[in-house]
Amino acid sequence: MTVRRDEGRDAVSETENVLTTADEGLGGKDTEELGGQRAGQVPEGAGFDLKVDVPHPARMYDYFLGGKDNFPADRKTAEQVLGVFPNSRIVVRQNRLFMTRTTRYLAAEAGVRQFLDIGTGIPTSPNLHEVAQDVAPDARVVYTDNDPIVLAHARALLASTPQGRTAYIDADLRDTRRILTAPELHDTLDLTRPIALSLIAIFHFIPDGDDPYGIMRRLVDLLPSGSYVSLTHLTADFDPAMREVERAYLTSGVPMHLRTRAEVERFFEGLDLVEPGLQVVHHWRPELADPAETTPAGDGATSTDPASRVKAIPLSELTDAQVSIYGAVGYKP
Repeated sequence: MTVRRDEGRDAVSETENVLTTADEGLGGKDTEELGGQRAGQVPEGAGFDLKVDVPHPARMYDYFLGGKDNFPADRKTAEQVLGVFPNSRIVVRQNRLFMTRTTRYLAAEAGVRQFLDIGTGIPTSPNLHEVAQDVAPDARVVYTDNDPIVLAHARALLASTPQGRTAYIDADLRDTRRILTAPELHDTLDLTRPIALSLIAIFHFIPDGDDPYGIMRRLVDLLPSGSYVSLTHLTADFDPAMREVERAYLTSGVPMHLRTRAEVERFFEGLDLVEPGLQVVHHWRPELADPAETTPAGDGATSTDPASRVKAIPLSELTDAQVSIYGAVGYKP
């Protein structure tokens, strides 16, 4: 492998309203095109069994970020995680900032105009397409997730610029055949031109028994030469308490598999790492950060809201142990 040098209110009632809107037409705009998909069409495979009694990683992630699209089971497990690793909110925030920086790099410096984001999560502005289309209004983005609450919010993910396009695939990362053959993918992206594949904080939910490296290989094989892969992955390399996080997820029925640096590097086999290579995410090109994303609104340092307090922590004060998630961008020659 080489390093490439150039380059709240209870969510139940809120979600019920969203689901009603989704059934009637995403955003209620029956005749409007949203990202190339008719607003009244729910993506193929949609089902709205939210399983509110079972914690889901996307909704827990939303809770860590201070969102409201989560349920008691999600909050309970998230609080258990915070009990054993109080820096968990820092992890998810820095992970998200890595996503925005890498997307900005890929659109602005690498010139990528097509993105496939698998493991999208609940929409939180700026979404990937907002970052990419802020740089390149003609950028095209396909989102993929398997959580029905994400599907319910798909109208936010389909709000493309007029010049660009977005689409949504309801699928699990492990179902690569469903993703790679989805009409939404082939109707939105040109698979003969470079694509940026985004796999942010998803592979640590795939145990070894599900062949994570095989999944990665099948996805990368789809990509044409000149494409990129952006990936993050939790680790216990810097703080053993992360193993307690792993246990908390597993005890609640959520798969979790932390990996070492060497194990994370395996995901990039056959790819050239873009400088500065595999890093704890807050070290990856911090100069690409948007000041609006790193400056808290109001006095975050004295806020009683935990998510706001995390926003107020200067990047220079963060340690690898607090962040505990690797990230890198790989280039396919």
